[in-house]
Amino acid sequence: MEAYSVFKDLAIIIVFAKFFGIVARKLRAPQVVGEIVAGLLIGPSILGLVQQTDFLVQMAEIGVVLLMFSAGLETDLKDLLKTGPKALLIACAGVFVPLVGGALLYMGFYGASPWGSEGFYQAVFIGVILTATSVSITVETLKEMGKLKGKIGTTILSAAIIDDVIGIIVLTFVIGFKNPDSNPGKVVLNTVLFFLFAGVVGFIIYKIFKKIDNRYPHTRRIPIIGLALCLAFSYIAERYFGIADITGAYVAGIILCSIRDSEYIAEKMDINSYMLFGPVFFASIGLKTNIDNVTGGILLFAAAFVVVGLVTKIIGCGLMSRLCGFRGINCLKIGVGMMTRGEVALIVAQKGLSVGLLTPVYFTAVIFLIIVSSIATPIILKVLYTKAPEEPVM
Repeated sequence: MEAYSVFKDLAIIIVFAKFFGIVARKLRAPQVVGEIVAGLLIGPSILGLVQQTDFLVQMAEIGVVLLMFSAGLETDLKDLLKTGPKALLIACAGVFVPLVGGALLYMGFYGASPWGSEGFYQAVFIGVILTATSVSITVETLKEMGKLKGKIGTTILSAAIIDDVIGIIVLTFVIGFKNPDSNPGKVVLNTVLFFLFAGVVGFIIYKIFKKIDNRYPHTRRIPIIGLALCLAFSYIAERYFGIADITGAYVAGIILCSIRDSEYIAEKMDINSYMLFGPVFFASIGLKTNIDNVTGGILLFAAAFVVVGLVTKIIGCGLMSRLCGFRGINCLKIGVGMMTRGEVALIVAQKGLSVGLLTPVYFTAVIFLIIVSSIATPIILKVLYTKAPEEPVM
């Protein structure tokens, strides 16, 4: 293949991804859904305009790293501390119940496998995909109703942030354990060492960035050095600790989320993601999704995957909310608010594909879950708030 043909591929991806992203937004669906559909349309399964290449795979990997860096930058540690223990408990339940539910679903369809086998890790990984929460749709709905700053809204937002952190840690363990050359003790040790390293080195880097930010506020050098930190942590996580690169990128974002210009860095990162790397990443999901091998059994699994994904979040987060002191319909509001899935679920699925824990055909189930949860969540939330307005703002 000619080296310059990548320009043609990128041009096609950008135009189709943005067009279908706009169409999805007009239909009140997440823009990423449109970009995935665009990748499916131009990929080998339908039109065959673009073929998956090593270059596009590497571009997509950069895209996912930048997305996780941005997610870390947008984390509000003050909100996290404000809701504290309750949000942590709700997030833990919101990870544990879907994780178990997803694993049992896979075993129900394809049979239980011995502990530590390939089939066992594939089952667990299906559960890992279900742990992720994307509250962008929930946030927009609560903002529209003027409920985002209320007790329920703040709890949902904080729990979702903690939820994703725990989900990333679980992903790190599963990928580490799956490696046949690894042993459980080494995986645990490497994970603990990485977070200790991130804590100590991250604190020093935070202080340095804070001084630079105070001396040269709102200058381009801040996001440039921030990007370098993101890439460096991604490399260090994979190369020296055997941790997923997206974990390193997320931690880099967390380190910088409290400096004054964190929003400025996120804004500059979003330009890169919005114009090039984001569309390539989400379109690459569509390129990899093989609908030729989608059978009735896969569609049935996808339907069950959607139901389990929605119900387990409501049960896990709703019941834990009850134990944390929330009452009646407010528990249901939290459970429903936590059931949306989006970018993080796709990122986790992508990582599973790259390490052999997931086959492309199962992306269909993940895409269905994102679409259904994105449509159902705002509708159900509005009904719940109509029936029972929230208590006064915190």
